[in-house]
Amino acid sequence: MDSQLLLAIFPQVLLDGIILGFMYALIALGYTMVYGVLEFINFAHSEIFIVGAFVGVELLLGFKALGILETVPWPIVLLGVLLAGALASGALAVTIERVAYRPLRAAPRLIPLISAIGMSFFLQDIIRLFESLWRNAFNLVYPSMDALNTRFDLTETMDVSVKSLVVIVAALWMLWGLHLIVNRTKIGTAIRAVAEDQAAASLMGINVNRIISLTFLIGGAMGGAAGVLFGVQYSLINPYTGFIPGLKAFTAAVLGGIGNIPGAMLGGLVLGLLEAFAASYMSLLTGGAFGAEYKDIFAFSVLILILILRPKGLLGEVVRERA
Repeated sequence: MDSQLLLAIFPQVLLDGIILGFMYALIALGYTMVYGVLEFINFAHSEIFIVGAFVGVELLLGFKALGILETVPWPIVLLGVLLAGALASGALAVTIERVAYRPLRAAPRLIPLISAIGMSFFLQDIIRLFESLWRNAFNLVYPSMDALNTRFDLTETMDVSVKSLVVIVAALWMLWGLHLIVNRTKIGTAIRAVAEDQAAASLMGINVNRIISLTFLIGGAMGGAAGVLFGVQYSLINPYTGFIPGLKAFTAAVLGGIGNIPGAMLGGLVLGLLEAFAASYMSLLTGGAFGAEYKDIFAFSVLILILILRPKGLLGEVVRERA
């Protein structure tokens, strides 16, 4: 085993892990927002995420056909696509809450959970049907913007692309914006009040149904924006692409402490780093016995260990006392 090689690739692996971690963190926020208010896992969030990615690729393909990608500066194009993906996924999340979850809110917890799983499969097939009719294609590739593919050499063994920097900056801005909304605005106060006690919040004049819908809107919008960033970063998407990242984002939310917004960010970063190091070092450390294809084992092994050893996560779930 070449220790010099291990050290040489360390900075690049660290950077790749941070990028992947921010992606997981953005998706995990959708799980965390909904769980923090309803104590409910929205397993359809993976498909809400990938709908944002499909809205993004459809817009970019349309812009490419019209020549807009060559004439309009890429930051404006990307910002518009991010907003469109966020709005589409946010609206979808609100619709799902109204149709599939709200009528079951008083039912035993298992019932809305089954509804969420059913909605997940339904959305996968709807996306596949739409794309097969619209483009007669299963896989779609994000159009490349040359400026986003520009790479900068940071060291002899480490480089970074513009699109990777965009992912990091966009993720930090969205996480910071969500923090401000939840902790510094009246809407955030209402969300925290509903999360604390829905009955008491209702008596204080808060429209609980509206706040819950708003929570789904925010979580879905974050997921949709993450879907666009995912497509820009990794290029290839299909109707089932959201399943594994969504499952890992759920793992990240549990790892950080589900219901805890800073925990979702921490969990995403930790999971992204673990996965990046496993993908890069596992083959070297085992002499080729295990390769990068085993990196997914880390995500689910971490989930199992956290559930066994520390079910409240690294930062702990915000536990609410009820009278």
